[in-house]
Order: sequence, then C-alpha cells, then structure tokens
Amino acid sequence: MKIAVISVTKSGDAIAEKLKNFLDIELYSKELIENFRLKEITEKLMKEYKAIIFISSTGIAVRAIAEYITSKDKDPAIVVVDNSSNFAISLLSGHLGGANELTLQVSKILNSIPVITTATDNLGVEAPDIIAKNNDLIIDNLKDAKQIAALLVNKEKVGFIDLKSKISLPKGYTENFDGVKGLVYVTHNLNEDIHELNNIEKNNKLNEKVKGIDALKLIRKDIVLGIGCRKNFEPEKMRDTVEKLLKEKNVDKRAVKFIGTVEIKKDEKAILKLGEHLGCKVKIFSIEELKKTQYKYEGSNFVEKTIGVRAVCEPCVELLGARLVSEKIKANGMTMCIGELDTF
Repeated sequence: MKIAVISVTKSGDAIAEKLKNFLDIELYSKELIENFRLKEITEKLMKEYKAIIFISSTGIAVRAIAEYITSKDKDPAIVVVDNSSNFAISLLSGHLGGANELTLQVSKILNSIPVITTATDNLGVEAPDIIAKNNDLIIDNLKDAKQIAALLVNKEKVGFIDLKSKISLPKGYTENFDGVKGLVYVTHNLNEDIHELNNIEKNNKLNEKVKGIDALKLIRKDIVLGIGCRKNFEPEKMRDTVEKLLKEKNVDKRAVKFIGTVEIKKDEKAILKLGEHLGCKVKIFSIEELKKTQYKYEGSNFVEKTIGVRAVCEPCVELLGARLVSEKIKANGMTMCIGELDTF
C-alpha cells in the first residue's frame, strides 16, 4: 500500500527517510515543494491515498484534514508523528482504515511510543469493524456497529453468530446468549430474522433470548453470479433485473464477490457496469473452459449455434469454484444463476 507522508520541517524529512527504508511512501515536503499549500495537498492526498502520515504537531494535522473528513468507511488512515519521533499517534480511521495497525508499524520503525485511543483496543476486545476488516465482511449499518462497540466498551454482554461457523469467536463476545444486550451476526442473506436463528442447534433457543436487543449484520461476500445476455443489453435493465432476482432469493447484493461470463461477452457494457455497481470482479471464461462442464446443465441449441457453447450461467458458477444455489433464471433477455463459495 502506497503511503503519503506530509512533512513540514527538515527534521520531518529526515524521519521520512527512515520510514522509506521500511514502508512504500511518497514524501510531500514543505522544504521541497514550491508554493507548498498544506490544505490543498491534504485534500488531494485524502482522495488518492489509503494512508497518510503527518510529521507535524497533531494541531497542524487536525486543521489540515478537518474539512475533508467524510465517514469512517471512506476516510484514509491518518497517523501523526511528532518532529522528534517520540510518539506515533493514530488520529483517524483507526480500524477500517488501518491507522492503528500503521501506528504500531511506524512506532517500531522509529522506536516511538504508539498512541492508540480507540476504546475497544485498549480493553482488549474486537470492535465490529475489526471483525469485518479481518474477514472481508461488509458492515451493514455503521450506526449499528457504533452501538455494538459502545456495548462492548460498557462491558455489556454481546453475542456473536457466524451462520457458516467459519469465524472463531472474537474477543469480548459470547456464544451463551442468556442476558445478551447485543448481537453480531454474519450472513449473506438480505433479511435474517435473528429471532429464528435458534434453528441452529448450538444457539440454545436463541429465539427468546435476543428479543429487543441491538443487532448488527456483517455481510459475507461469498455469492457469485453466472450471467449471459443478448448482445448490447441495456445496462440499467440488467442492473434492475439482477437486483430484483437477488431480492427474490433473499440475497444481499453486497454479498456478490464475482460475476462470471463467457469470453464473447468480455466487452459487454451491461455486465461490466453491473460489476462496477455491485463492487465485484468480472471473471471471463473461454469457450473451451465452458465446454468442459456445459453438458451437466440444460443447454440451448440456439446459443450453441450463436457462440459455440450450449450453456453459460451454470458452467461459469462452477468454474468460479462455487456450488449452484439456484437454477438458471431466464428474465428479460438475460440468464442468471446464483452460486455460493463455501471457502468464504
């Protein structure tokens, strides 16, 4: 990860040189840049970098970033190092942005004292956003995450459920739901009635035990889509159709990790735009790859005559390493099937 370093003194430049031996940094120095304007530089860097180290006072850093702070899931990590390198301070986006982790790295390099003020870290419990970051999960609602973090800081009992049982119980949470005040659960479903989660045997009749509590959904990105469509398909129509189909199947669209399609569709605008909209990668497979699995599924003579392969959706899901959780769905001139990655 490329890191921007803003230095306002010669001693700061010397500290930056030490950091350069261990980190991939780009130095923006008041001593080296003509007409150095701190706020303008900061605005630019906060858009272009995922992490910024200020070698300055905290006051200078705070005033520089104040106007450009947006939200904790978008802001870059901001770390401040004083000009004597006595302290490395995690200033902004400690969890999701990784400022706490970067602070620890910097403090080791410079032999500085790390200053991390996030309450959950100091109490030795895992904040919900750390669980999300470490396990490639999406936070459904930042307000809910904040509420759960507050419960943890207040040493209230918070339950944790991973519907796939892939994640070990995080520090500070419980699997015994008697008297819980909050619940964090991991799923790819759009709607999950937490009062029905007692269907999972280990959750000990959760139904009666979680009524009226604060709950946070963390979304696992373990869904793949196999998609085929006619030529020059309308992007908006595909987006609306896919969202409608996912909703009908109770799948959160944010859970989609990959879209798979055939090589002849590699430049199909609708599919590429859908990938951008869903924030997922589009994987392209060759005709020869699809031919290896196509006869397992219902095919089309017309499609085979047109592009050289009888089926697209299901083979793509299989080639993505997923198992089918829906049959091929035909809708509005396109086809789609849904798969689930068991490794996530």
